[in-house]
Amino acid sequence: MAYLFPFGQKLHPLVQQDKSPKKVFVLGVYASAVHAKWKKDGQIICQALAVASEPCIFWNGKDAKEIIDKIAIPAELGYLEPAGKQLNGPSAKVLDDNILKPLGYIREDAWLCDCLPETRINSSQAKVIKERYNPLIEQYGLNPVTIPNRPTAFCDQKRAEEITAELMESEAGLLILLGDIPIAQYLKKVADVPYSTLGEYVDLYGYGKATNVVICGKTIKVLPLAHPRQIGALGAHSEKWFKAHREWEKKAKTHDAP
Repeated sequence: MAYLFPFGQKLHPLVQQDKSPKKVFVLGVYASAVHAKWKKDGQIICQALAVASEPCIFWNGKDAKEIIDKIAIPAELGYLEPAGKQLNGPSAKVLDDNILKPLGYIREDAWLCDCLPETRINSSQAKVIKERYNPLIEQYGLNPVTIPNRPTAFCDQKRAEEITAELMESEAGLLILLGDIPIAQYLKKVADVPYSTLGEYVDLYGYGKATNVVICGKTIKVLPLAHPRQIGALGAHSEKWFKAHREWEKKAKTHDAP
C-alpha cells in the first residue's frame, strides 16, 4: 500500500543516488518533506503542511515552487505555495556550510543516509491534519493521510545491516553521526563503543574529535556531531550544542579529517 500525503502525493524513500566512492558517510535520523503554506482567500490555513517527499536526500529546498505547483487541490480549498525557507531544506544548508565545509569537504565528497529513509508525520503535522484537513475529506473527496506517525525507533537490526552495507559500498573513511539517534540506534548495534549519546561521547573524547571504530571488520573514523536542528538553531534547539559546534567550526582547521 502506498502511503499518501495530504492532497495525494505518494511517499517515497530518499537514498543516495551517486554511488561512486566517497570520502565521508553522513548518517542522519529520518527524511524530511516538502512543506507548503496552505492559504485561502488570503488567509493562512496552515503555515507548513508536509505535502510531498523531498526530491533527494538532504534536499536544499531548490524548486520547491515547481514541486508544489504540481499538486492538485480543489479550488474551493484555496491554494498551496512554498513555506518559508527555514522549512524547506534548512538541514542541507547546515550540512554543507557547518559540517562538510569546516572539514574540507563538499557535497560531492559525501554519501548521505538516514536511519529511516522516509519522512514521518510529527505531532505538529498530525494536529493540523486532524483539525484542518481531515474534516474536508468526505465533502471534497480528498485522500486520507496514511503516512505513519513519527516513531521512537528509527533503525532496527535489519536496517542497521542495510546502512552498514551502504557504508562499506561508499568506501568512506569517515562516518559522521548527526545527533543521539544514529549513535544509539545504529552505531551501538554494529560496533563495540562505550557511549550511547552525543553527551557521553563528548565527555569521553570532546566535541568534534573523531575516534577509530571497527565496523564490519573495517576501521573507520567516527565523528558524532549535533543534529542539524541544534547546529543551525532551527526552531527549538539546544544552546549548549549550538555553541559547542560553533566553537568546533572555529578550530576545524586543526582537526584530523581523513
